[in-house]
Amino acid sequence: MDVPSEAFLWVKALHIIAVVCWFAALFYLPRLFVYHAMSDDDISHQRFQVMERKLYRGIMWPSLIATLITAHFLVDWGDAFYHYHTAIWFYLKVSLVGILIIYHLFCGYYRKKLIENAHYKSHKFWRFFNELPTLILFACVILVVVKPQF
Repeated sequence: MDVPSEAFLWVKALHIIAVVCWFAALFYLPRLFVYHAMSDDDISHQRFQVMERKLYRGIMWPSLIATLITAHFLVDWGDAFYHYHTAIWFYLKVSLVGILIIYHLFCGYYRKKLIENAHYKSHKFWRFFNELPTLILFACVILVVVKPQF
């Protein structure tokens, strides 16, 4: 598809912004779960419920959707799929994004579980749970920038 390079660069910029916003939320929501699990009073539980809901619905979902839409256009307009269809790194990156989407959905599930019972899981569990997006971020950036040949 013949797309003006300026339009492609605008979409790429929007994609980077969406990814940064999505990852910020993916990092912060499980951190809120840590504090939520450590809190003991009703006022704190209510405060964390509101913060978690607003972050999940107001930032995480729109950022995820914007990330996926802009990624679609980057692959389609940039002919990346046809150019990289034999590159293993491309499929690994797409697989990691799939894992992140599942992680995102688990965050929503866990958010609802914490509303029912703030001590559903220990704060130590949430601290480990919080590390997965960091590992995936490292892997995705290396795959996209280095494009290792396996």
